[in-house]
Amino acid sequence: MALGPFQANCYIVACPETGKALVIDPGAEAHRIIDLIRREGLKVEAIVNTHGHVDHVGADAALREATGAPVLVHEEDAGMLKSPLVSLSALLPGAGGAARVTPDRELADGDRLKAGTLEFVVRHTPGHSRGSVCLLLDREPEAPSLCFSGDTLFAGSVGRTDLPGGDWDTLEKSIREVIYALPDRTVILPGHGPRTTVSREKKTNAFVRG
Repeated sequence: MALGPFQANCYIVACPETGKALVIDPGAEAHRIIDLIRREGLKVEAIVNTHGHVDHVGADAALREATGAPVLVHEEDAGMLKSPLVSLSALLPGAGGAARVTPDRELADGDRLKAGTLEFVVRHTPGHSRGSVCLLLDREPEAPSLCFSGDTLFAGSVGRTDLPGGDWDTLEKSIREVIYALPDRTVILPGHGPRTTVSREKKTNAFVRG
C-alpha cells in the first residue's frame, strides 16, 4: 500500500501457511497498516526498514506498540531512527511523524529473516543512504523471485543521492553488483511507484543500464 504524502510503498508479506508476516517500510498511516494486519489475522514477526528516511520509518513506533514486533534496520542507518533531523522527519514533519525509535536489531549483509516458511535475505545496497538494503525472497523455479528494493531502484529511475549519506558511485555499484546480478525475471518491488523487473530495468532504465 502507498502511504503518506510521499506515497511510499509499505509491503506486508505473509506466509500463507502460518499467517506470520514481515512489514516492510511502514512510513505513515499506522492505522491503515494495523487495520489490515488485524483484519487478515496476521502475526507480525518483524518490522523491516530498507533505510532510515522518515517516509519509510514514520509508523515504526506505532506499529511496534500495536504488534510487539521488533524494528530492524541496517546498522549504518540505525542512528537515523533515533534522530528526527537525520531521518529528515524534523524537516518534513508531514512525511509520517517524528517519533524516535531505537531499533531492536541492526541488520548486516547476508542476514536471513523468516516469516513462517518464507525466508528473506538482506543485501546491503548503499548509495541512497549508507544503510540502504534490499530484501530478497527466492521463489525459483516455481515463480519469479522478489526484490524489495527500497529507494535504491525504481521503475525507470533510481534513488536520489543528494541527501546525507547518499553517493552516486556507490548507488550505481549497488544496482549493478546486487540487483542486476539477480535473474532477469526477478520482480522489483520499489519504495515508490509501480513494480518492475530486473530485465526491464537493465534494458530501459535511463540512469543505470545493464
